[in-house]
Amino acid sequence: MASSHTVLMRLVASAYSIAQKAGTIVRRVIAEGDLGIVEKTCPTDLQTKADRLAQMSICSSLARKFPKLTIIGEELVVWVDPLDGTKEYTEGLLDNVTVLIGIAYEGKAIAGVINQPYYNYQAGPDAVLGRTIWGVLGLGAFGFQLKEVPAGKHIITTTRSHSNQLVTDCVTAMNPDDVLRVGGAGNKIIQLIEGKASAYVFASPGCKKWDTCAPEVILHAVGGKLTDIHGNALQYNKEVKHMNSAGVLATLRNYDYYASRVPESVKNALVP
Repeated sequence: MASSHTVLMRLVASAYSIAQKAGTIVRRVIAEGDLGIVEKTCPTDLQTKADRLAQMSICSSLARKFPKLTIIGEELVVWVDPLDGTKEYTEGLLDNVTVLIGIAYEGKAIAGVINQPYYNYQAGPDAVLGRTIWGVLGLGAFGFQLKEVPAGKHIITTTRSHSNQLVTDCVTAMNPDDVLRVGGAGNKIIQLIEGKASAYVFASPGCKKWDTCAPEVILHAVGGKLTDIHGNALQYNKEVKHMNSAGVLATLRNYDYYASRVPESVKNALVP
């Protein structure tokens, strides 16, 4: 067990530095002026040169340092999204963009790193760009100041680019005071832990395990909760399907309030 803990902390430390390097690549591609955009499956599902270069950098770095990455003791799996919020990246909404590296053990998300390459980008030309948030279950989450939405306020953060009637129906059922439509799962979880939103509601099968693994850890490490729309915990073992087919519901506090308001019609439409 002690050996496994040592390996985990080595992996988290490596993921931290690798995520920072990937964030540098993301900024460099913008600066060079050629995003190299291609459509993957539809006009809202994009990939850029930054996605490809950051993915290559992350995977090659992890492979060099941990050549037997998926098997340590029982099962340790790393879920990587080199550029979360790609559509927003192509449209200049740079504060939506994150690099995500999540670590799971026996199917449970246990450690994660979120790099925001353009954090502080609106502070002027001399601002220092970027920050890295990281967390380990049982240890805590670091790199940010934890804040909460004022008591009694219900502010929902949800998808900007992948909305549909199910998403709209579910968000409306929460009786929100405000709705924030932004890109990136990592960005939405940051909104929860920094007091900008009360709940992340995504009643759609659009996001994947590499979108939620790292953010889930950060949220859980500070007392929050992330599940699918039915309230089921997400699983992250290496055989699991990549799509979060039953959507995402996440809160920092008051999870039961939001879970109780998910319409049965939405639950019936989203199969785990």
